Amino acid sequence: MTYTRAVHETVAALRTIREQWGELLLAIETPPADVWPPRQLAHTMRAVDDEQLVVEERAPLVLREHPAPLNLAALDTGLAVERLVFSLADTLAAAVQHEARDGAPRDPRRWEFADPGAVDIRRAHGSRAHGLHYACVWVEGRVLDEDTEAEAQLDGVPAAPPFAPLPPHLLHEARRTARIAEGRLLRTLGLDVRSTPVPDRACPWCGGELELHTGPDAVPRVTCSTGPECTAPVPLDDEGRRVWEWHDLLALVAALTEAEQRVAA
Repeated sequence: MTYTRAVHETVAALRTIREQWGELLLAIETPPADVWPPRQLAHTMRAVDDEQLVVEERAPLVLREHPAPLNLAALDTGLAVERLVFSLADTLAAAVQHEARDGAPRDPRRWEFADPGAVDIRRAHGSRAHGLHYACVWVEGRVLDEDTEAEAQLDGVPAAPPFAPLPPHLLHEARRTARIAEGRLLRTLGLDVRSTPVPDRACPWCGGELELHTGPDAVPRVTCSTGPECTAPVPLDDEGRRVWEWHDLLALVAALTEAEQRVAA
């Protein structure tokens, strides 16, 4: 594998983790469910004040109390992903982060190691206290060799950069770790690439089999196996199946609910 490809894959995995982290935090607060409805749609339909679901500013999972998580599998995944990314940041910092100069002001770009003996909680957890988003961005900076050039001080004298370039063996370790964390997160959210029959629900228009399609780079969509003969008011996909894209799924949920109510009556 080329160095450039390893960089690209590592950065892509780290960004997927950051983009889906909010979904995982919401999953911890949501009881486990079957594949239907898609997790993102279930969150959309949940009668909760959106202001309660701001996730970027929440404390890391390792610093929180979890008196009654509704989804233990999601919590376990979150803790594992944090552990993988935080440990990776520690490893990279130990290898490429230059020692701070005596008397120099604190450089916010530096990764601060945890100090279990410290009384102050921020020092006790170091940069981990900033959370997973921060750790992913910091690791991405090392993978991209940011801040590795000499920097001019106020008096014009060049100073050593805060970081050294990342050696190839650590780049490949970063890639391996990031992809493991990404894969576990996507599997927990049901966003790994797969097609799954929608359980115990037939197409409300023709009775055909519905199938949910998910993937890390695409929003969920549902298709009907009947094909063009299905009369559902949605377009056909490239394989000639009726397809409910993301913006159509709420209408499909409503139609399925109505069909279930007719059967119950």
